[in-house]
Amino acid sequence: MKKLFAVLALISFCLLGSVTYAAPNPDPGTLKVALLPDENASTVIKNNKPLEMYLEKALGKKIELIVTTDYSSMIEGMRFGRIDLAYFGPLSYVLAKQKSKIEPFAAMQQKGTTTYQSVLIVNKAAGINNITDIKKKAVAWGDKASTSSHLIPKSMLADKGLFAGKDYKEHFVGAHDAVAMAVQNGHAQAGGLSKPIFKSLVQSGLIDLNKVKVLVESKPFPQYPWTMRSNLKPELKVKIRAAFLDLKDPNVLKPFKADGFGPATDKDYDVVRDLGSLLKLDFSKF
Repeated sequence: MKKLFAVLALISFCLLGSVTYAAPNPDPGTLKVALLPDENASTVIKNNKPLEMYLEKALGKKIELIVTTDYSSMIEGMRFGRIDLAYFGPLSYVLAKQKSKIEPFAAMQQKGTTTYQSVLIVNKAAGINNITDIKKKAVAWGDKASTSSHLIPKSMLADKGLFAGKDYKEHFVGAHDAVAMAVQNGHAQAGGLSKPIFKSLVQSGLIDLNKVKVLVESKPFPQYPWTMRSNLKPELKVKIRAAFLDLKDPNVLKPFKADGFGPATDKDYDVVRDLGSLLKLDFSKF
């Protein structure tokens, strides 16, 4: 009897293993499309309904929009094949690429370019007029795996000899809008986030330029990439790439604050990897 139970247990284990580690479907009927958790999940999904409808028509498949709790869970979802397409930030893409068989195929395009900038913002009452004034202050970042709300602005401080823990206190508040609000409310004296997101927060009235100012802008960096599982069916990959590169509908592009998507390759993000090396970041801890 004990031998029988042992055999049954072994069979159950093998079956469970086959389910857990089965290769994802190369041509799924429903494509799971992950969007960045930069803002409230329900808002992100609502704003991207036009994208869902566009892709269903262009690809002839059902589309399920997903917003994970944070960047890490988005990376893990891609790693285990629970996500088919994902819109990553540059750093989160680099981290995901280390763990997953994925490939970038398009990057957000604004005013004809597939680059963007980060900004360091400060509370006007904090008396900060240059980067060195941030010493001994509290600085807010978004997600640890965020490029424009962590990696880029942190490198800007490092260029001036300021390092987290030693020269200033850092706090991770999750999202770009949370960074801006933390600075405006005085919970942090400085913070870093995407320039396009900051501009939209000002335009919407959430951020008051009487209370917050841009201290400095970063140099241009490669834009957020759209990625897909490398093991998708080749014909499907061609259709996906074409759907994004041919996209011109302003209603679909509005949530991305983009005028289109341009081609992207893995090599474009070597500059992000170089930044990580400069800051001596241990990517395995993200």
